[in-house]
Amino acid sequence: MICGIIDLGSNTIRLSIYQCQEGQSHLLMNRKVTAGLADYVEKGTLSPQGIQVACHTVKEYRRLMENLGFPNPHVFATASLRNVSNTQQAARRILEETGLTVDVLSGEEEAQLSFLGAVGVGPEQGLLIDLGGGSTELVEYQGKEIRSSCSLNLGCLSLFSRNVASLLPSKEERRAIRSQVREQLDHHIPAPPTIAHACGVGGTARAACKAANLFFDRPRDCRMLSAGELRRLLKRLKKPTRADLHLLLKTAPDRVHTLIPGMLVLDTIARTYGLEDITVSPWGVREGYLRERVLKGEEPL
Repeated sequence: MICGIIDLGSNTIRLSIYQCQEGQSHLLMNRKVTAGLADYVEKGTLSPQGIQVACHTVKEYRRLMENLGFPNPHVFATASLRNVSNTQQAARRILEETGLTVDVLSGEEEAQLSFLGAVGVGPEQGLLIDLGGGSTELVEYQGKEIRSSCSLNLGCLSLFSRNVASLLPSKEERRAIRSQVREQLDHHIPAPPTIAHACGVGGTARAACKAANLFFDRPRDCRMLSAGELRRLLKRLKKPTRADLHLLLKTAPDRVHTLIPGMLVLDTIARTYGLEDITVSPWGVREGYLRERVLKGEEPL
């Protein structure tokens, strides 16, 4: 059985194609378009241009699935459509142009599906951090059980768009980003527990770990980022040298503008919870969606 999942995110729109059999799923192909839908939000509304970008990308992914002889993909949206005032209008337009229905996830649903997709990769108990372009989901868990979860109404791209005038944030802009993250944390988690270990989900968390691997000459396949390394990396990038900028470009050329805002989010969360390290997961909300919304009831999982 072949399943395609389209993740309509605030920063990137991804297509993941899986082969599913005997209760297991294997990733066959992954495509990504850096659409930056959060940049098309004007006064809380996703602009017609932003909706058209989403329609075009989803249509291209559906055509790819058809050309490969696979069934139509399943489509879900996170903060890209959830946090705008014209959610229904945008979803209806995508349906009219592509023939595909968009499942708009709530913040709580996104947090739960991210946890289910990433479970087993990080520590047995701790905090899951799903850092996206327009929202950040936090899940406190023990074993395979969720103890609490919340969704912060900010992400690496929305913070960049709101606060950063140039390519990299200035000292004042860094302070503004941290202040907004702390405000959200204080609102959702007024008395945060002390948690030593976290599991990081999303492209920005992966890029931050990859940056640490390059900057600190660590093994390329290292998936753990200590809180101390994250702070050292942020300090070094306050006034990056030419060589530092080249390393940033090698790390994630499509995330140069959002990587530092994303690392500021991770560092602020790490300080709030007293984290020692973050283990980065290669899986997340798409795998959780595949398991719970597509395959559950069809195959034993």
